[in-house]
Amino acid sequence: MLETFSSFGAFTVLGIGLLFGLKHATEVDHIVAVSTIVSQHRNLMRSALVGALWGAGHTAALLVTGAIVLSLRIAIPLQVGSLLEFGVALMIIGLGVSALWRALRKRDHLHVHQHSHDGMSHAHIHFHEDATKHGPQLPAYRSSHSHAISGVGIKPLLVGTMHGLAGSAALTLVVLTQIQSAMLGLLYLAVFGFGSLVGMLLMSGIIGLPFALTSQALSGLHYRLQTVAAAVSIMFGLWYAYHTGLTLL
Repeated sequence: MLETFSSFGAFTVLGIGLLFGLKHATEVDHIVAVSTIVSQHRNLMRSALVGALWGAGHTAALLVTGAIVLSLRIAIPLQVGSLLEFGVALMIIGLGVSALWRALRKRDHLHVHQHSHDGMSHAHIHFHEDATKHGPQLPAYRSSHSHAISGVGIKPLLVGTMHGLAGSAALTLVVLTQIQSAMLGLLYLAVFGFGSLVGMLLMSGIIGLPFALTSQALSGLHYRLQTVAAAVSIMFGLWYAYHTGLTLL
């Protein structure tokens, strides 16, 4: 009976970890950082992949940090956690500046391209980007192989890792004080990380929807959305840096 109750308690803890992980993905600093990366892509698959890579980096950072903390039974100093949060703020500012520069620069890559088919002439919007540049068409079997991960890059993975490190101080402290079993604590962190991965995958897909819908037919709106996402990232990063910087004084 006691063993059954203990198993039930463990499943409850892990269920709570999953729910908290899903909620964790919706925190403002996570959404703002991922939005600036998602704004660079023109389809939902890559947008969702950004979230998945963010979640992978976030979970890996939590597990590595959690394994060290739980095995040594020591807490990460709050001052270190605040310093990492300040680093996240600077990272968000950097992402915003980079996204703003890219959005303004790529306005010049847009032009109207003239085509003629079966004696009928028409024009459409054309982008000077790797995915849409002029050149020989790939065979169908090759074009279907999109190399999506290489197209997205490792930036989401690094951003997720930074977020995981910054959040590990508070999270591992909770695990240390509330969960006596090191194995259960590590499993909790893994489930929490999985929940945050799923949550961010869904959120990045939702965030990427307006960018995908406006990528061709409404290109002017598309670049305005990119500029807005970049500006919000910069403003939030400055506020976050000020807020976290106060805790370091």
